[in-house]
Amino acid sequence: MTRYVGALDQGTTSNRFIIFNHSGQIVGWEQKEHEQIFPRPGWVEHNPMEIWQNTQDVIQGALFKTGVAGSDLAAIGITNQRETTVIWDKNTGRPYMNAIVWQCTRTDEICKDLESEEGQNRFRDKTGLPIATYFSGPKVKWILDHAPAARAAADKGDALFGTMETWLIWWLTGGPNGGAHVTDVTNASRTMLMDLTTLQWDDEILEILNIPHQILPRIVPSSDTDTWGTTLTDGPFSAAVPVCGALGDQQAALVGQTCFDQGEAKNTYGTGCFMLLNTGHTPVPSRQGLLTTLGYQIKDQRPIYCLEGSIAITGALVQWLRDNLELISSAPEIEELAATVADNGGTYFVPAFSGLFAPYWRSDARGVIAGLTRFVNKGHLARAVLEASAYQTRDIVEAMNRDSGVKLTKLKVDGGMVANEMLMQFQADILNVPVIRPEVSETTALGAAYAAGMAVGYWSNADELRQNWAIDKTWKPGMDADVRRKYYREWKKAVDRTFDWVD
Repeated sequence: MTRYVGALDQGTTSNRFIIFNHSGQIVGWEQKEHEQIFPRPGWVEHNPMEIWQNTQDVIQGALFKTGVAGSDLAAIGITNQRETTVIWDKNTGRPYMNAIVWQCTRTDEICKDLESEEGQNRFRDKTGLPIATYFSGPKVKWILDHAPAARAAADKGDALFGTMETWLIWWLTGGPNGGAHVTDVTNASRTMLMDLTTLQWDDEILEILNIPHQILPRIVPSSDTDTWGTTLTDGPFSAAVPVCGALGDQQAALVGQTCFDQGEAKNTYGTGCFMLLNTGHTPVPSRQGLLTTLGYQIKDQRPIYCLEGSIAITGALVQWLRDNLELISSAPEIEELAATVADNGGTYFVPAFSGLFAPYWRSDARGVIAGLTRFVNKGHLARAVLEASAYQTRDIVEAMNRDSGVKLTKLKVDGGMVANEMLMQFQADILNVPVIRPEVSETTALGAAYAAGMAVGYWSNADELRQNWAIDKTWKPGMDADVRRKYYREWKKAVDRTFDWVD
C-alpha cells in the first residue's frame, strides 16, 4: 500500500492540508482562508472555532481531490502561526474569546509595566526574547485579566491555554474526550514563559504574569516518538493516524529547507518575514535585536537553537495594497504593476502597521511612505511595497552577521512571495548574495511532514531528507555597489521617520 505523510499548515490567513510522498513532493492539497478580525486599531483576532472547522474542511478536501484515504497516511505533522493565543474550556472546547493574533498590539501596557523594573531584556537571559507584544505570555495575561470566566476557570483547572498547534492537536486527538494538551519546544519558546536551557515553564515568570501553571500544555519534542495520540476514526481522516510532529511555522521552514548544519540560514516570505540561522546545540545571546529561539528537537536528541529575525509585515503589505487601497485585485498582479516603472521613484514604504519587530523592537512606530513627489505613481508604490520586504531582510542580515560573527554567503528562501521574481532579484541585489529557491517552495508544510515522518520511521534521518532538497532557481546580485549603498541609506532614513508616532 502506498503511504504518505500529511501536513496541516495553520497560517495567519489560511489553513492548508498538504499530502507529501517519500521524495518530499506534493501529492495534493486544499486551502481555505479564515477571517481577519480587527476590533480596534492595532488589535488582530481570529475565531478559533472557524479555524478548527476549516481544518476539517481542508483535510477532507485534500483527501477527496487526491483519492488518498486517511489510512494511507503514516503520520500527521502540524505547523502553525506562532504566538497566536487562545484559552478555552477543557470540558466544552469553547474559547472564552477570540484568539489574539501574534500581530496584535493590545498588550502594550502590560509590556510597558513588565519593562518598568528591569527594562525590555528583563527575561532575555532565560527566554531569549525581549519583552514585546509579539509573544504569547502577555496575551495570556491579557485574556485572564479581561475575561472573568477565563480567570475563574483557570484558577479551578478548567481552562486550557495553547498556541494554534496545541488547539488543533487537542481537537484532532479527541478534544473534550481525552485530547492531548501538548506544545512542541519551538512554539513553547515563543511564549516568553519557557526557559531555553531546561525546556520547562519558568515558575518565576509565571508568577510575575499571574498565569496558573495548570492551564499550560506539556512541552514535547518537535518530532516525538511517543505520539500524542491518533486522529479519531469518526473525524476528518476516518482513520486513526498518529499525530506526532509539530513545529512553529518558521522552524518548520528551517527543517523543510534541511538547514541542519550550524551556520545554515533560510528566509520565509509570508504574512511576515522570518529569517532563521542554525547556531547548533548552544543558544547564542543576541546583542543586535534578534531573538534566540529553539530551532527544533528530534525525539530525545539534544535541541537545535537559532538566531531569528522577525518582521511583522511583508506579504500582508501586498494584501493591504489589494484590500485597503484596491490598487490590485489579486496579489500576483503586484509584480506586473511594479514592472511598469524602472525603480521606486525615490519612494520608500516602511510597513510599521503594528510597530517594528527585529532588529528595532519599537511598538511606538507606525507605517510611513517617505519620499513622495508628484512624479510618483501607483507603479512606484507597488515597487516600494515589494522592496520593503527586501530592505527589512537586509536589516536582519546586518544584525545576524554582527551577532554570529559569520557573514552570510547565500540565502535559501521560501514562502508565497518567492514566486515574485522581481522581489527575489532585488533581494539578491540589496544583500549582494545569491538567493536560492528550492523546487518545493512549500517548505513550511514540508518541515512539519518531515518531523512527523521521522517520528514514525517514514524517513530515517537528516541525510535522507537532504537528498530530497533540490534547487529550482538562483538569483545572483547585479546591482552596482554605490547604488546599493544609496538605496539602503535612504531606506534607513525612512525607518527613522516611523519612530515615536505613538506616545
